[in-house]
Amino acid sequence: MDINKIKSELIEQKNSKFKGNIYHYSQVNFSYNSNKIEGSRLTSEQTEAIFDTSSFIPKSEDLIKLDDLIESKNHFKLFDYMLDNVDMKLSKEMILNMNKILKRNTSDEENPRYNVGGFKVVPNMIGLVNVISTTAPEEVEKEIENLFNEYNKQTNITLEDIIDFHYRFECIHPFGDGNGRVGRMIMFKECLKNNIMPFIVLDDDKPYYMRGLKEYKTDKMFLLDTIRHEQDLYENICKELLNFEIK
Repeated sequence: MDINKIKSELIEQKNSKFKGNIYHYSQVNFSYNSNKIEGSRLTSEQTEAIFDTSSFIPKSEDLIKLDDLIESKNHFKLFDYMLDNVDMKLSKEMILNMNKILKRNTSDEENPRYNVGGFKVVPNMIGLVNVISTTAPEEVEKEIENLFNEYNKQTNITLEDIIDFHYRFECIHPFGDGNGRVGRMIMFKECLKNNIMPFIVLDDDKPYYMRGLKEYKTDKMFLLDTIRHEQDLYENICKELLNFEIK
């Protein structure tokens, strides 16, 4: 599959507001799954309605958190920001903007403990069972700069390089919240930039994704195989939707 066609169609369909194709699919499914992994209670149908109409009809007894609605819309804006900067080098400023876009107008933005749009000021961790320790707040900026410097020096970036970056990024866990969603968006961006099939980590595969992160130090193949599975799924959708030529 031609990755440049995927990238160019995502950008063209974004700019033309074209619906029902790969941009529409990617926006809805990326927002739904990435937010669902982090605890959102919105359904895929509700997420699509929010994307299409900025509204939805809840089930009569559903309790919908305002932050879930806001973060769903913010994720759409984050995806657009990623496409607007898809060929740019990763930088501290870029990821801070990503966090700010994702968390804008949420309840976290009003809480100084989350330091939305900046690096974390309170220690955090990944998971409650088989906990992954993360970088202390006072070390985050230095560790992020080291990570970006090492990554940006590389040539011929591979899928393995992107996954390794993701693991290290998540171990730093630089933000008060939104680390996983920003990290997964970075992977999508870097795949498009480096002519690699992009992917969306599905909520159905969350157990495999989390196990892959937790076991990455001792067995990199588990996370790599999970990501390759997600690539296959996304590639199948691309083949279905992008099998056309405009004359």
